Amino acid sequence: QVQLVESGGGLVQPGGSLRLSCAASGIRFETYHMGWYRQAPGKQRELVAWVTTGGEVKYTESVKGRFTISKDNTKDTVYLQMNSLKPEDTAVYYCNADRIYDKVVRGIFDSWGQGTQVTVSS
Repeated sequence: QVQLVESGGGLVQPGGSLRLSCAASGIRFETYHMGWYRQAPGKQRELVAWVTTGGEVKYTESVKGRFTISKDNTKDTVYLQMNSLKPEDTAVYYCNADRIYDKVVRGIFDSWGQGTQVTVSS
């Protein structure tokens, strides 16, 4: 059973940076597509960035050029480097994983971890 633990969130000023980590266990990490998602208060959870088993990365339009997703198969960990943060990036950030690409893109999962809070404020 997949277990995912997100960390690295915090309070940062606009323009600042944070690096989120998602440690996975219980799966053959290198065979899973990985995604980072976020949910702001009063809004639906949205896909932010994702990386395929082949290393292809994609981003939602609002974070392109500012966020970078990376995957370390030796550590079973996926990262989200967030630069030039804006107040609208404030949300709880989650990661999730699946072997089926469409499930990652559509965010169709039976369970989610507790996420990590990112607050961008002066």
